[in-house]
Amino acid sequence: MKTIALVAHNQKKSVMLAWVKRHRDELKKHKLIGTSNTAELLNSVLDLDVKGFGHGPNGGDILLAAQILDGKVDEVIFLIDAETPHGHEHDIQTLIRTCVINNVPMALNLATADFLVALNKSEKLEN
Repeated sequence: MKTIALVAHNQKKSVMLAWVKRHRDELKKHKLIGTSNTAELLNSVLDLDVKGFGHGPNGGDILLAAQILDGKVDEVIFLIDAETPHGHEHDIQTLIRTCVINNVPMALNLATADFLVALNKSEKLEN
C-alpha cells in the first residue's frame, strides 16, 4: 500500500474531485493524505478517508515536503493552477524540488496523474 498525497489549488478542486471520483476504486487501496481543504472536499463528497495535514498557503505544502523527507509519501498528485499567481509560490517550488531530489513521483496535471494510477495498477498485476 502506497501513501499518495492529493493536493489541488482552489481553481482545480473540481478537477481533482472528478479525477478522484474516476479513480476512486484504485485510490481506496492506498493511504491517502492531502492538504486540509482538498482532504475535506474529497472526504465529504466521495466519502473517502483522506487525512488532512494543513492548509497549503499556511504551510501545508511545507508539511508535505517534510513528510516526503521523512520517507512517508510515495506519490504526489498536485493539480496546480499555473495561470494564477500564488502568494506561497516558494512553498510550492520547495515541494516540487523535494519530490525531485527524493525521487518521489509527482503529477502536476491530469495526464501524469492518470499515468501514475495506471502504473499502480500494472505494478499490482505483476506482483
